[in-house]
Amino acid sequence: MNPDKQSVGKRNTVAVIGAGPAGLSAASALAALDFEVHLFEKESREGGKLNQYHQLFPARESASEVMGELLISVDKENIIRHLGLGVNSIKPSDGGWAVHHGDGEPIRSDAVIVATGFDFFDARLKEEFGYGIYSRVITSVDLEKKLNEGRETLLHKGTDPAAIAFVHCVGSRDEQVGVSYCSRLCCITGIKQAIEMKELFPETKVYNFYIDMRAFGTGYEELYRKAQEQYGVRFIRGRVSEASEDAECRIRLKAEDTLMSRPLKVSVDWLVLLVGMRPGCSPVQTDQSFLGSDNPLTGNALPGMPGVYSAGCCSGPMSIPESVASGRSAAFQVIDHLNSKQ
Repeated sequence: MNPDKQSVGKRNTVAVIGAGPAGLSAASALAALDFEVHLFEKESREGGKLNQYHQLFPARESASEVMGELLISVDKENIIRHLGLGVNSIKPSDGGWAVHHGDGEPIRSDAVIVATGFDFFDARLKEEFGYGIYSRVITSVDLEKKLNEGRETLLHKGTDPAAIAFVHCVGSRDEQVGVSYCSRLCCITGIKQAIEMKELFPETKVYNFYIDMRAFGTGYEELYRKAQEQYGVRFIRGRVSEASEDAECRIRLKAEDTLMSRPLKVSVDWLVLLVGMRPGCSPVQTDQSFLGSDNPLTGNALPGMPGVYSAGCCSGPMSIPESVASGRSAAFQVIDHLNSKQ
């Protein structure tokens, strides 16, 4: 591959749809090689789901600081931002693609990177946990917001919570709600958030109910051990079958410890549901599913759409470092594609 070859002739234009970590890293890589980049984001600001996080695993970096670094990387004149502007469709146009959006004429591009991300599972679909019914049943996303706002938002009637429980795999590995896959990041999210709770409230009992622990990434297993050995987080292999609210607005849980083969009853001040990742919608989808590729072992090219590549979580659950790497990979696949046409 010769990255400089793209400079022969007119400047190429690439559309990047989605300005989360994957889209920002793709736009930055392309702009550094003098491409004109049209960066579309349906929200009013860049960042995607990263804007909702407090700290990132496993090293506990501040999400806002990481966001700042990504924004600096796209502060380039040849990146044209279209914030608050969703893309409706892309259609073939003169050897490239016409990007149809909600504001005026379509923009022609020589290639497209789709980085539209994912949606969180709607925890209301798991009625047995009472999300949306009981005020002290929240999701892992809600907890990130509370952590950003400060420990006062987690007090119970003005005092530290006595107990907190996390439930893993809410909307993952669950055929009852049509989700058979593992979302990969819920386990480490629960580990990280359990540690954060113990740091804020050292005397609080923290329980994690899990099916089996999947701490797959670099530093993840170490963080899992740290949660147990240094912070005293209790991990219980078993399922929570029912949640209800008592007169004190605490949440009563019925569960099973499958290792000990016995039922459990626990009362907690907060029940945190670790919600999985669902496919988001993108302008190249006919149904709500993760995007496939011509050959997932070697690249991100979308089937039957030459010059269109996926990046990040629109193609499956990924961590932020994986999403950033995916965005950069898609950028260089675009360069290869355009070089091959010259």
